[in-house]
Amino acid sequence: MSLEGQSKGVDLPALQEHLCGLWSRKEQEELRQVLASSLSKMQEPLAGLLDVLEGCLTVQKGKSTILNQFILTEFMRWRTNNPQASLNGLREEGRLRLQQKALGLLTDSHPRYMDPLLEIYQLSSLKRPVLLEHVDFLHDCCCFKEALIFGVKVELQKDLDMEKMCVPLILLDKLSLVELYVRDHPDLQQRLVKLLDSWCEPNFNIQTLLSRYPNMVLSKHQRDQIQPKLLIKHVFRLMEKFCIDPGLCSNSVYKRKLYSLRFLMYKTFGEKSMSEENWRDHVQAMIEGNTELQVQLVQLLVKHCSLKTAAQWAAHYNLPRNRLPLGVWDKIQNLKKKHLEIHAVSGPPESWTPLQSDQQKYYQLPLPRENVYFVETLDEVEQCRETVLKPGGVVGMDMEWRAGFGTVSSQHVALIQLAVQDRVFLLDLCAHAISHHSSTVNFIRALLSDKNILKLGYGMSGDLRSLVSMWPELREEPMKMEGVLDLLHVHQKLQRCWSGNKRCRSVEVSEGPAEKGLSLLVQQVLGKPLNKTEQLSNWERRPLRTSQLRYAATDAYCLLDVYLVLSRDSKAFGLPEDLRSIPSVQQAKSREEKKPKEKNKQSKRREARQKVNEPHSLDDCIKVNSKYEGPTITPPELRVVCDNMLQDLGRFLRCLGVDVKMLEDSDDHKVAAELARAEGRVILTAGQPYQTLRSQVGEGRCLTLDCSEKARDQAVHVLRHFHVHLTPADIFSRCQACNCNEYLKLSREDMTRMMRERDIVSKWDDCESQAESNSWRPPEGPEFTPHCRWAPRTALDPQTFKFPSGAEVQLETVPPGLLCQIPVYFICTGCGKVFWEGTHYDRVLSQFQEVLHVSEDAATKA
Repeated sequence: MSLEGQSKGVDLPALQEHLCGLWSRKEQEELRQVLASSLSKMQEPLAGLLDVLEGCLTVQKGKSTILNQFILTEFMRWRTNNPQASLNGLREEGRLRLQQKALGLLTDSHPRYMDPLLEIYQLSSLKRPVLLEHVDFLHDCCCFKEALIFGVKVELQKDLDMEKMCVPLILLDKLSLVELYVRDHPDLQQRLVKLLDSWCEPNFNIQTLLSRYPNMVLSKHQRDQIQPKLLIKHVFRLMEKFCIDPGLCSNSVYKRKLYSLRFLMYKTFGEKSMSEENWRDHVQAMIEGNTELQVQLVQLLVKHCSLKTAAQWAAHYNLPRNRLPLGVWDKIQNLKKKHLEIHAVSGPPESWTPLQSDQQKYYQLPLPRENVYFVETLDEVEQCRETVLKPGGVVGMDMEWRAGFGTVSSQHVALIQLAVQDRVFLLDLCAHAISHHSSTVNFIRALLSDKNILKLGYGMSGDLRSLVSMWPELREEPMKMEGVLDLLHVHQKLQRCWSGNKRCRSVEVSEGPAEKGLSLLVQQVLGKPLNKTEQLSNWERRPLRTSQLRYAATDAYCLLDVYLVLSRDSKAFGLPEDLRSIPSVQQAKSREEKKPKEKNKQSKRREARQKVNEPHSLDDCIKVNSKYEGPTITPPELRVVCDNMLQDLGRFLRCLGVDVKMLEDSDDHKVAAELARAEGRVILTAGQPYQTLRSQVGEGRCLTLDCSEKARDQAVHVLRHFHVHLTPADIFSRCQACNCNEYLKLSREDMTRMMRERDIVSKWDDCESQAESNSWRPPEGPEFTPHCRWAPRTALDPQTFKFPSGAEVQLETVPPGLLCQIPVYFICTGCGKVFWEGTHYDRVLSQFQEVLHVSEDAATKA
């Protein structure tokens, strides 16, 4: 059927132009009316819709993704009142023709309007060979993402080659899409994990793999994502997520253990923060039964320790001579048999009182040994229960378990520490008499659910997860936790206050490795950090050493001291008087669930605050659940630091007026945390660094973004997350190159004079006459009036053309022919870059129209 037959009474080219014009002018209501009227006039609306979508792609030259999505949404709404616009009434031939054309639109379409097309044209009803052929077509066109998403939407996973579909997207750093592809398919999940593990083999050559995709060009970031260390992280994460047997991933498990072995060597012989006894416990458990790891251990001992120690371990595992480093075999032959045995570290009995140097350096437990009780019988559990379960009491609570180097299994709690005012109880969950007894389980359940007893912890969610994995009763019969204060949330609020309010109490940071977590909180509040030497010790060994008992008791008791100091003078720390009012994760989630019901009330409050210009800051508004729940802010009020993986996003945000610091490619991720703490900024990052960075700044001060999204979509996400009120005046109010928000406005005459003095242009009489004859017209669209700081004319040195910042005007970047057309120039005082009004301004307005707020006056001008 011809175009006219499909759209009787409708001039499609004119309609497409009209729709695109309305869209660019943001006249959505009129667009709805025109579209509905046109659809009603079409003889075959389904065919006409495809022609409109296809035409808009041509008219807007690939920038019509959002417009087409809008058209599809409006068509779905229009169809509710026009049910006859359906494939059901068409013949098989006509239906197939429309479906084939709809498939064509999916070749390079946005995933957001794939669903409407699938529903409207019932594409899932096509025969599987047709669908598979389309997937192959998309793949051959290098539309790997579209091919995978389409395959998932029409449920073709069982008929497709998993490696063919997933490998290109893994290389393009879109593993999240691959995980979507294998969801609900255990066999595919196992194959995916084994595939990633095979890439960790020593002989794996990434170039051989890339040669299969000659048209694929990977960025440096994408290449970094397929390095062994990151691949191993993904393998372990997916093994746990999909419950995959670690035995199927021998390469990743071996390398993870090797990395852990090197880490332990560094902690013991390099940093010297782990005792040799702790080191030996972990190493023996890690390398048992693995000859390759045993050989690696001997090599590391030769490098970091001594030839004698290496010989002892080589003899202990009876390693063959041809696998030993140079000199080890000879050392074995020269040593007597008794000297080849691995002995425990010997020495005098350990005293409960720490060394004098440790007493001066670290926080000390203010209790004698007799006030620390090791609980390993049911009678002792009952005595502990009677002491701890007292209404109105305050209990410090902590847990310890053995570090699981090179494993994916959940950790089992070995020790529960409960501290009250004058004593500490250590519940031995390795003791069979109490570890799974109902008396122990019921005691802990009663403690955690008693609202009349305040329980203090730090990062309690991890402890509780390990406890639930050990005691299934807590999962089968969930308990309601009450009276719990996680000091991690208090610490996060404390850090936000100190990073954003210079009047708050300052903190001295000691030399050496930076403290973190609970140790940092203890240092900030009590003056000295914790001694974490025993943190990675073997908590399943019995009996525990004196130093382990002291460490375990200290970790729980320090919570009481921290709470006492913060409660006595909370205002000095920038905290509310009642520390319990700081919401926990559970309370924050509950508030988030109630948020939709109070949406209208909150909107009215925001409008009221805006009307009276009530001051507010970002620090006041970020809640502990990382959700921004405060009033609307302007772009300059949002101050961020972009990780080096998000430089494109940083430039977009600067373009929109946001205050952005960006890391260089060579900068370490920790630089972002340092900038955030020093300047009160929010960190924007993507991928693996998120967990590390989040732990170094306050809650809500780190936002992770989908690195598979385009920078423009990431920018929209950031604006919406922080409720940024974007106006046309914010566009280009800040220099994209240097982040400066101060401009000097120069006329064409001044710019011409400066360029003449630098001999950049000549013979301007002809050009000036041309400029006079061709009266300049501003580009169509809103007037460019950036909301920035304006520098006085005197800020520019008339001789050197430099600003006080030292930046010189970049005259060479101005094309000579431009002077005939542009009457006004804007010069950044920070870097000297020259800007002028052109089509780029209109283009940015169009890109961000969905989050742009245009006043009635501005709309009238437009």
